[in-house]
Amino acid sequence: MTRVLDVARIQLVNWPTLVAYPLAMPALMPLLGLLIDISNGETAIGPHENYLLPMLLGVAVTGHLQTMTQVFPFALGLGVTRRQFAAATALVVTAQAALLGSVLLAFDAVEQLTGGWGRESRIFGIGALHQDGLVAQWAVYTGPIVATSAICVLAGAVFQRWRQTGIYLAVFGGAAVLAAAGAVVATLHWWPSITGFLGDQSSLTLLAAVPLVFALASGGAAWLVLRRATT
Repeated sequence: MTRVLDVARIQLVNWPTLVAYPLAMPALMPLLGLLIDISNGETAIGPHENYLLPMLLGVAVTGHLQTMTQVFPFALGLGVTRRQFAAATALVVTAQAALLGSVLLAFDAVEQLTGGWGRESRIFGIGALHQDGLVAQWAVYTGPIVATSAICVLAGAVFQRWRQTGIYLAVFGGAAVLAAAGAVVATLHWWPSITGFLGDQSSLTLLAAVPLVFALASGGAAWLVLRRATT
């Protein structure tokens, strides 16, 4: 375990991308929301929502790509095993997501206390994310971050194993599979059943449980690729 923590510290050399920038993003969102309202000619007349949280995902997960493409070869050169590096990566991803989830929870509380930043605006407490209970709310914030981070780790592992060719094949192959699946579903008229099933699920399931399962699957795939990745 000590060795895994040491490898995690190596990854955190890139702390601005993994920690500082993602933490700064929520603090900027109220200002961005105000600028959006002004550009739309609005002065927050009545309650409204600004959908800025997806920007946080883009900022939070890019560091994991750098971890796989830059830190991984360096760590192997120091004698770190692939298993140790994978465990450290999982630890860093989980810790980052847990920290950001807690920060978003705090900003949601501030948003409520200030009446939506004094403008009846909802950025962190938009209706689709609202949960009763702090733990459930934290899980909804954390789930998508873990899942998106796992995708980036998998993409980085694919790059290390097969370089640009692997990335192109993964993107185009994934798009082809999705297109084929969509065609089959449309042909068999399954869309009403699928949308009905999803509509019956709680937002906690869709935004916490499903992303966690997806993250575990992506992380497992990343490990299988990483075992044979070269530097």
